[in-house]
Amino acid sequence: MRIVSLCPSNTEILAYLGLMDYVVGIDNDSDWPEKVEHLPRVGRDLDIDIDKVLSLKPDLVLASLSVPGMEKNIEKLEQTELNYITLDPNSLDEIAEDLLTVGRYTGFETQAERVYQEYYETLRQYEELAKQITEPKRIYWEWWPKPIFTPGALNWLSYISELAGAVNVFSDVNQASVQTEWNEVMKRNPDEICMVWVGVQEKKMNPDIVRKREDSQKVTAIQQNKIHVLEEYLYCRPSPRLLEGLQKLAYTLHPNLFPKI
Repeated sequence: MRIVSLCPSNTEILAYLGLMDYVVGIDNDSDWPEKVEHLPRVGRDLDIDIDKVLSLKPDLVLASLSVPGMEKNIEKLEQTELNYITLDPNSLDEIAEDLLTVGRYTGFETQAERVYQEYYETLRQYEELAKQITEPKRIYWEWWPKPIFTPGALNWLSYISELAGAVNVFSDVNQASVQTEWNEVMKRNPDEICMVWVGVQEKKMNPDIVRKREDSQKVTAIQQNKIHVLEEYLYCRPSPRLLEGLQKLAYTLHPNLFPKI
């Protein structure tokens, strides 16, 4: 089987399923696992070169709608005779279902079922540990600094916060992504701030940008220097790697309760 992946989260799902030996092409933005360094690239995940995809003669293409603009890739695929599936998970449960979907379309259903069970075993472990926390930390997740975007109730980071013994301060907003103002963040007064600017490496995220905002010293997280610059790829991509992000976050917030990775 020859598989082409059109976005990083799809590539990571294939890796979790142990199918990287069948991957013959990936988008330019896929950066994990290490094996991707030696694979042909077919363009940015928002602007796939369909001719390059065709040249790789894939049996299956894994497309995505996880980022606005990716629908252009679907339009290109529809003009070919390529077999493709489109993944668009918005929750941890939907990511788990995608593991089974990819297993079914690739013929590795038994393998996918095993990975699926291991995935949920990790979630159950953290659910049980989180029940022991009587005072969850209040987290503000910053997805983008200007204008400010943050995940709401419909995003996986709200559930990951709960599993890590915390509460997303914007979990009362019934949206996946929320555009807001700094004054609104201050009103919610988070205990911790997690910076995960989409598509930006940690070394390029400067906590001083948050600290220098008007009246920022009134916020508990800033008073107590609780600003965490986290790996965007562990929190912003809809793939099983979110579990690694969960494990890191939980230990950071509650090192006396959660295991260190």
